Amino acid sequence: MRVLLTGHTGYLGTVMAPVLAAAGHEVTGLDSGLFDDCLLGPAPAELPAHRVDLRDVTAEHVSGVDAVIHLAALSNDPLGSLAPELTYDINHHASVRLARLAKDAGVRRFLYASTCSVYGASGGEELVGEDAPLRPVTPYAESKVRVEDELHALADDDFSPVYLRNATAFGYSPRLRADIVLNNLVAHAFLTGEVRVLSDGTPWRPLVHARDIAAAFTAALGAPKQAVHDTPFNIGTERNNVTVAQIAGEVVEAVPGARLAITGEAGADPRSYRVDFSRFREAIPGFDCEWSVKDGAVELIEAYQKHGLTQRDFERRFTRLARLRDRGEAGTVDESLRPR
Repeated sequence: MRVLLTGHTGYLGTVMAPVLAAAGHEVTGLDSGLFDDCLLGPAPAELPAHRVDLRDVTAEHVSGVDAVIHLAALSNDPLGSLAPELTYDINHHASVRLARLAKDAGVRRFLYASTCSVYGASGGEELVGEDAPLRPVTPYAESKVRVEDELHALADDDFSPVYLRNATAFGYSPRLRADIVLNNLVAHAFLTGEVRVLSDGTPWRPLVHARDIAAAFTAALGAPKQAVHDTPFNIGTERNNVTVAQIAGEVVEAVPGARLAITGEAGADPRSYRVDFSRFREAIPGFDCEWSVKDGAVELIEAYQKHGLTQRDFERRFTRLARLRDRGEAGTVDESLRPR
């Protein structure tokens, strides 16, 4: 297929683009470039791309496209809380506008990167399936719920949206994020020798490797329409439903000499949920996630050692909120987060 991949120079997009190409798809990227230079290791191969803010997309950008994979978003809960109006402008309104332009242009499949954070305040010990009540607790998660609702209203025989609710991502990407839980804990352990958990460690988190997300989107792209049309899917594996304390334990095992400190200073976290991922496996026979939390911790420490992760890069370059603040102070983005 001719695929438009939004957010192709982001953390997930940088991993997904070569997976799609290896599956035989003709991939064009679309990204504003906010995090192009957030590199740990060699820069990935470039691909044909539109350098444009999601809010400025036109019909020309989706012309001649068979499918859209929509990853681009402000993808950080603290950032969403700091600037909720921008989160809704970009993650909600611009995403729906992109979908409408795509539908008008004859795009037949629209894969939307949603999140398991839509279940945020579920709590309890039962596995949460796709039909469970949605209880988002952040502007980021709320924006995802709103987009799913509006994409559903656009679905018809010629336009097939699919909602892939990713678990919390982890793993190495050439365009690293260090502000997601496993990546963060491994980096802190590598740099300081301490695995520090600011909560009490009890909240449940579902995790999924970036490569498994890429594999899931590639599988959904090629699936028969009747298997995925206008359907939400949790993306991940029950094996990676783990508490924050269990995640920290895997990091201690992976990082030689690391010690564990569960401080509890951040107080109780209302986001706690365990997720049922069986629907996607049933829709896509033979699909399963390959990466465990332990595998990811080992991969990350090896990458940090190989590419020389520094304290400053950990705190500034690979933390989304800090990076955008630095770019704002340097004058390379405006107040609306458009690059200058």
